[in-house]
Amino acid sequence: MPKDARPRECSVADTLDLVGERWSLLVIRELSYGVRRFDQIVRNTGASRDILTSRLRKLEANGVIRRERYSDHPVRYEYHLTPAGMELGDVLLVLMRWGDRHLHADDPPVRWEHSCGETVSPMVICRHCGNEARRGAHSPTGRGALTS
Repeated sequence: MPKDARPRECSVADTLDLVGERWSLLVIRELSYGVRRFDQIVRNTGASRDILTSRLRKLEANGVIRRERYSDHPVRYEYHLTPAGMELGDVLLVLMRWGDRHLHADDPPVRWEHSCGETVSPMVICRHCGNEARRGAHSPTGRGALTS
């Protein structure tokens, strides 16, 4: 990176520092599905044990997951999403929608059913007016929003 470069301050970059790689997001996916134990998470994500251990520790240290002991002999833990981790489920749904549209348009591999009985199709809406937040209908404000 050039010496005089000043990356834009933004929560996206900060969030990506924590969960912006494949294994962390797949851990969150598995926990969202109700998978709690290390060996099951390894099997369902394909992550190596050492990488998974590292990601679980980082997510726990940052309050995204918590672990609970379920066995004393040998000591074993289950992993659970914290409220902050549960909020990342919304991010995964939007990523899934993008993947369904652009990578699996003919046959999405997973569908989520809403309590109303319909397939979930997530969208981002403005909390104030209730309209969908679409590209071009909003602009950044705050620190780092303007470039010179």
